[in-house]
Amino acid sequence: MTTSIAFLGLGHMGGPMAANLVTAGYTVTAFDLMPAAVNSAREAGIAVAETAADAVASADIVITMLPAGRHVIAAYTGTVEEPGLLAVARPGTLFIDSSTIAVDDARSAHDLAVAAGHHHMDAPVSGGVVGAVAGTLAFMVGGSDEDFTTALPVLEVMGKRIVHCGGSGLGQAAKVCNNMILGVSMIAVSEAFVLGEKLGLSHQALFDVASNASGQCWALTTNCPVPGPVETSPANRDFTPGFAGALMAKDLGLAEEALASTGVQAQMGSLASAIYQRFAEGEGATTDFSGIINDIRDRSSAAGTA
Repeated sequence: MTTSIAFLGLGHMGGPMAANLVTAGYTVTAFDLMPAAVNSAREAGIAVAETAADAVASADIVITMLPAGRHVIAAYTGTVEEPGLLAVARPGTLFIDSSTIAVDDARSAHDLAVAAGHHHMDAPVSGGVVGAVAGTLAFMVGGSDEDFTTALPVLEVMGKRIVHCGGSGLGQAAKVCNNMILGVSMIAVSEAFVLGEKLGLSHQALFDVASNASGQCWALTTNCPVPGPVETSPANRDFTPGFAGALMAKDLGLAEEALASTGVQAQMGSLASAIYQRFAEGEGATTDFSGIINDIRDRSSAAGTA
């Protein structure tokens, strides 16, 4: 019997993920509130329901890709006038939330789903739009061993690396830790390139050294913030995202919440969050997060003329 999947949230990430499931032969019924996303989904051959409830009613698996934890909880619980997804889904449905949300929200969503007679996993992703289109995302999964086994064939269609991180909420925990590393490292790489510029060092020379030395990292070798050394990096496309600055600011905000709740004294993580929050207040919100290098350049020039 073919697994029936409901996919809710057809944005830059969700749309390609749902399309890959259709290409793999799954029966997918999707929903999104935005007409543009719906039109793109239909053009990709995805069946779109009139309501979220219609998409979910006959599904074996429900995948959500929504902006924030409050949206996930609201979709699950619904309102007095409109029942939520948990109420309309068939008993024993597996809910997979691939949104990036707070760990506490992920655990609340899990508890709500289980109380309603369903299964639930948090499975945030890494890899950006390029990975979503190519089906090479990394999934960080929190949930039971049984549910992970059930979900694995579906996740393998959309991702290249799927890691079971442990129980409920631990997929989100892994995501928030990973993106804190990424935010800090992108700032460090960008600062190094700006310093190299000031010292007369070419971008290529610095890249050739650092990419083969102890400074090597993903922010340098895959998402290099200067044009030239890495042909596929957003810096070669005027910082068209990839992974937008607003999303990095959001994820680092989630990291800050986790730091506060655990009492971890992560000075670099907190500073990176502040830097990206400022960056996302302007044009940085809609450019790739590696565009932080331009903010560093601007501030460096201003300091040099003060």
